[in-house]
Amino acid sequence: MELQPGREAVVRVAVATLWSSPEAVRAVDGPALTAGVDIPTWVSGLDTDQQVGDCVLSQLLLGERVLIDELRPDGWARVVAVEQPAAKLDPRGYPGWLPADQLTPHDPVVVGGDPLVVDATVTGLHAAPDGPVVLPGVVVGTRLVAAGPARDGWRAVHVPGRAAPLWLPDGHVVAPQSGPPGATDALAVAQRLLDVAYIWGGLSAYGIDCSGLVHLAWRRFGVFLPRDADDQAVATTPLDLGAERPGDLYFFARPGRKIHHIGIVTAAADGSTDRRMLHACYRRRRVVEEPLPADRTATLVGVHRV
Repeated sequence: MELQPGREAVVRVAVATLWSSPEAVRAVDGPALTAGVDIPTWVSGLDTDQQVGDCVLSQLLLGERVLIDELRPDGWARVVAVEQPAAKLDPRGYPGWLPADQLTPHDPVVVGGDPLVVDATVTGLHAAPDGPVVLPGVVVGTRLVAAGPARDGWRAVHVPGRAAPLWLPDGHVVAPQSGPPGATDALAVAQRLLDVAYIWGGLSAYGIDCSGLVHLAWRRFGVFLPRDADDQAVATTPLDLGAERPGDLYFFARPGRKIHHIGIVTAAADGSTDRRMLHACYRRRRVVEEPLPADRTATLVGVHRV
């Protein structure tokens, strides 16, 4: 099978970056563009201005589905990330560009096993139990398919674009949750990303933005919220300010402007305690947990529940 416009494909690398256009990529982006993508090296090479460059739109995880709209002769694919809702941009999902060699044709018939979700913050896939890592950097929320039962603490999984299964520690994956998660369950996933670098469009344990943090935390439990903060507000349930609990969402907007920021409630104001939130902070270029400063409180426009 080959990649074809009009058909679905899946991501074959641990984390693929979705770009605004092939022409927008910078020299520093090289490690994120190859078939052997190296997201940690890419993130570590970015300066504080490059961390917030608007050439990055989002990121996609291993096995994530896309619809191919166009294949260019220079190796780029224009795609729609169908598992990242973005109603204002495209009703099919989040649109953007990927290197085509980070994709493989979607084969919905995978024989062998039950669905699994990566619960480790970061893990690697090995050629054999205790063997060398051949696909590093697989992050929490990645969905895999078991290639058989656990064996001596290891689990074989099918991997897109590879004929032979790969292995990871059995404790790094869990069965998908059957019902919706509790808010504090998603908060606990987000808390594992404390101090991760802020990357505009980031959606991994190496770099993430404010709405990406929310999307990834709920995605771990099979809840696919929209990718952007303003769409996340539309997809969640408003509460009265003061009714929030840990795991709810704070939304922020300047007067007359659309929502531009989101955080996850970690403590509600109760007379003796200030409002606190966990968020990927553009200003501090990392994920932080902190009380809402005065300027944040001035732009707080709502609290919602997933």
